[in-house]
Amino acid sequence: MSVSRISSRYAKSLMDLAIERNELDAVMKDMGIFIEATKNRDLYLLLKSPIINADKKLSILNALFSSKMGKTTMAFFDIIIRKGREMYLPEIAADFHNQYKDYNKISTVKIITASPMTGEALEEIKSRLLKSDITMDKVEIIQKVDPELIGGFVIEVGDKRYDASIAHNLEILRKDFAANQYVKSF
Repeated sequence: MSVSRISSRYAKSLMDLAIERNELDAVMKDMGIFIEATKNRDLYLLLKSPIINADKKLSILNALFSSKMGKTTMAFFDIIIRKGREMYLPEIAADFHNQYKDYNKISTVKIITASPMTGEALEEIKSRLLKSDITMDKVEIIQKVDPELIGGFVIEVGDKRYDASIAHNLEILRKDFAANQYVKSF
């Protein structure tokens, strides 16, 4: 079975359990902590290692997270490790995060600009996105600054990308001039 199928099924199971126990937001917070923690290469490699036994992995996760996470999340980790699926925990956490956003109708919008945007401009973009049919009921904005854009902005919503940057427009112009068949080359 593929990693994405395994991770989405376990994430869905955790999601259903969290909804049933009315702990969805708490489990989401726990998964956020876990996602941040797995950015540490050592912890990530520990989970992926077939050499380290399951009891050792479980004791390490308990030592790291038992004081920071709820009982439901820790019990879920215990089940996953006992089933020998601990190598998929980072992917399960990421899938849970995505399923949580879908359940709560939250769209993630990435805005890339040449310089930092003001709060006013962000609110204007947010309100226009909410009025459109591109986003769901709520919008989470991730802002990134890329000076190579020169000016303008790039908005990414899911798999859609709207590029209104000066760098993009200059690239289109360059291609148009390069493809111009009416100018003789020397």
